[in-house]
Amino acid sequence: MAALGRLAPGLCRSLLRPGGPREAAAAARRGVRALRRSPVRVLPPRKERGAAGEKQEKQPSPKKPPPPPPAVERSSAGPGLWYEKAAPGDRRLGKVVTLAKSKKFRDHHGKVLLEGHRLIKDALEAGAVPQTFFFSTIGHLKELPEAKLKQASLVKVKFEDIKSWSDLITPQGLIGIFSKPDHAKMSYPAPQLTSSLPLLLICDNIRDPGNLGTILRSAAGAGCEKVLLTKGCVDPWEPKVLRAGMGAHFRLPIIANLDWESVPSSLPAGVQVCVADNKDPRGADGSGSADSPKAPVESKPRAAPEHEDEEGEAGVCIPELPAQYYYESWTQTPVAVVIGGETHGLSPDALHLAASTGGKRLVIPVVPGVDSLNSAIAAAIVLFEGKRQLLQRHKQEDERQKFPVVG
Repeated sequence: MAALGRLAPGLCRSLLRPGGPREAAAAARRGVRALRRSPVRVLPPRKERGAAGEKQEKQPSPKKPPPPPPAVERSSAGPGLWYEKAAPGDRRLGKVVTLAKSKKFRDHHGKVLLEGHRLIKDALEAGAVPQTFFFSTIGHLKELPEAKLKQASLVKVKFEDIKSWSDLITPQGLIGIFSKPDHAKMSYPAPQLTSSLPLLLICDNIRDPGNLGTILRSAAGAGCEKVLLTKGCVDPWEPKVLRAGMGAHFRLPIIANLDWESVPSSLPAGVQVCVADNKDPRGADGSGSADSPKAPVESKPRAAPEHEDEEGEAGVCIPELPAQYYYESWTQTPVAVVIGGETHGLSPDALHLAASTGGKRLVIPVVPGVDSLNSAIAAAIVLFEGKRQLLQRHKQEDERQKFPVVG
């Protein structure tokens, strides 16, 4: 209709001019063609238009197809040994950082991260199962057993990337992802097994990663039979514990996350459990010389009266154990030593377990005024003294067998 309105004035002027009727007919035909090209649009009521717009907004936009995965470039590192070159944006590299920092991720996926040639070689020799190796140069692979490398995926990455992931000041350029080791399936080194003693270690609420790693290293060096970690201890597969342990994880069994009810089932029959402490048996003032004669001790454990704990709730009865210096004889075979954390010390459960086995409180005398020893230092002192006493006992037994006393 709008086209006809625009055409009417022109049609009238055409009729008034000579030859007007012919021009008027042509103009009319042009108007009809204009109507055909521009049809009239019929709009719905305003309410319906609003509802239609809302429906259109609610419709999700079509998802874009995911980008194709980057092409994998494979190269040979030897006969039957192939590796990939990591492309930019390779998601496996990001998982390495998550694996290293998250205990929940490690437990859920059953994987651990090891870094450096020595730690990885110790793990492979003990039978740990590799899954993926990230390396910066081919030379890193040549230092590892070829048969073990064929069991895992090999991924070559830039050294700058490894440096950005690593907590080490000088990273070596080699990271391995392993299945979480099972102590029952490991093959520990023969020299470690032949030097093993009937000496066990129980860690009670050791929360500092560096301390726990150092304690495990001392336990391996002293020839401990096994190490038990109670609930509350830091995860032994945390990267800082692994670095401080220097391969101890693959030299002796480490049983983690035990509650105190299940600890006795992990100990040998007839074991005596002792606890390490720095509480001097001569009294709180610590008077006297550390070389003075043996101080009187309690002949039988007795229960202390109930006390109020830090939160004001009624505490449990704490048994008093016979106390003696750590350098005096205490290595009944077999024997276990409990090391408490620096923050909370020995737990009541540890003291009850020691009392139930006829154990003792092993005192490390310190200069008056010194609060306590570092838990890792205390563990090393007591464990190596236990080793000395056990070796001396074995030597005496061998001599008696060689030279029996004639009655």
